[in-house]
Amino acid sequence: MNPTRPPKPFWRRRRVRAATAGVALLAAGALTASVVLPATAAPEKPGRSSATPVLANLFEWNWPSVAKECTTQLGPAGYAGVQVAPPQDSTKRTALGNGSDDVLHPWWEVYQPADYRLTSRMGTAAQFRAMVKTCRAAGVKVYVDAVLNHMTGQGTTSYGGEAFTKYSYPGVYSPSDFHSYPANCPVPPASGSSDRMGSIRDFNDYRQVFDCELVGLSDLDTSKAKVRSTLAAYLNTLLSYGVSGFRVDAAKHVGQSDLAAIQSRLRRTVDGTRPYFALEVGAGSPGRISPAAFTGQGQVLGFDYTTAIQNAFTSYDDDGTPRNDGNIGDLEVFGEAGGLLPSANELVFIQNHDTERNGSSLNYKDPNNLIATQFMLAYPYGTPQVYAGFTFGKDTNQSPPSTADGRITDTDCGSAAWSCTDRQLGVKGMVRFHNRVGQAPVRNWYDDGANLIAFSRGNVGFFSTNNAAKAKTVTVRTGLPSGRYCDVIHGVKRGGACSGPTVRVRANGTATITVGAYDSVAFTRSDRL
Repeated sequence: MNPTRPPKPFWRRRRVRAATAGVALLAAGALTASVVLPATAAPEKPGRSSATPVLANLFEWNWPSVAKECTTQLGPAGYAGVQVAPPQDSTKRTALGNGSDDVLHPWWEVYQPADYRLTSRMGTAAQFRAMVKTCRAAGVKVYVDAVLNHMTGQGTTSYGGEAFTKYSYPGVYSPSDFHSYPANCPVPPASGSSDRMGSIRDFNDYRQVFDCELVGLSDLDTSKAKVRSTLAAYLNTLLSYGVSGFRVDAAKHVGQSDLAAIQSRLRRTVDGTRPYFALEVGAGSPGRISPAAFTGQGQVLGFDYTTAIQNAFTSYDDDGTPRNDGNIGDLEVFGEAGGLLPSANELVFIQNHDTERNGSSLNYKDPNNLIATQFMLAYPYGTPQVYAGFTFGKDTNQSPPSTADGRITDTDCGSAAWSCTDRQLGVKGMVRFHNRVGQAPVRNWYDDGANLIAFSRGNVGFFSTNNAAKAKTVTVRTGLPSGRYCDVIHGVKRGGACSGPTVRVRANGTATITVGAYDSVAFTRSDRL
């Protein structure tokens, strides 16, 4: 592999969707797996309930920006946690290759570790520790995106100034710490290559998935005690700083037994709980490399959920051109009843940094991305995660806003460079909605046969959304007592007044509502004026 030319990320080379396995959720106080995501943040914080926690994913925000968002947006809105980018030192490109789509500092640099010091594109170790402390003080726990399967496969210099070569990372790993052909990986290296093995050819062969290189990245032999201890030491350092758990990148390529061995070496969090794990496990593979096979190690990222949402909210012309007028009425049968894994096993999202770039989900460019996010927070399935990242053009390798040497600059939600979905009024309103309705079941389902749906959450909350380019007016059952309610999509209740529009519920529980184009209406008992 030419070190000046990055490998194409694996999600761009194949349509197999990744998924993340983490542990089952503690929703009602019962430990259902070895590690647990807390059901709520600190009990004294307002707006918490027995609902599954809502997480934010601030993709490649720098540490001061994450800390500020926790204090000003996430904590006050009722988010229980935030996922942050991989904080370890990573490869740093110093020159462009010959490709037309080359980017000097592509976003995926942070997924190619060179060292486990916290000297990353997002900031220093001191800034990271300060961010964790600030977020926890705001009632928001921090979950780190951790890269355990591999080290970088290119470059010679890191953001922290460390020098390295492939398979040799001074003070961390030597060549014997990596898989090789034919001892582990059944795929030989390319002719004339100095690599220890070849890259995965068959993503349905567990031997290759576990023990061969993922697009040329140096594949750690996680069956070895030294490698397990090194990885555990890195994670334990993060836990000692107040981190509450991890999203494990490429967890499918680590394997269940190695993941379990690493997990067994971890300390408890500063709250006394076992760390939460969400493991990236690509969907579409059989048997021991299927998402279901990893649920013993944690929750799985719900890529099946993401696909189902995209399919419901989007239809396609005969030539394959997507149109934003699918049939969301199909969501009447959804979740486990619709073929997804049990709710407790999935961390769900409308898009993440992979899917928004490879076309396997909605993204911030779609007019119905916000209402899909609102639906996720309204419908009781999985642990919802709201994604907020940076915008990009045709080149999906594009760097986040950064300095000339690749250091990510402060997030500016008022600029076109960032898409701050987490702080959008209707999304924050639905985070509060989600926390207030708790475990109340879906009742009073209505749809117009296509793209307007409405339902209540028991007798606690009501939600309706319109996935069409024209407003629609309908009369529906809300499940709530009569009265006037503040619509949390467009306003906030303060005292006895609403800063936005209101909805009148009649004595029989019905209401006539007008739902705008690609818009929603929602309210709970707490929003009664």
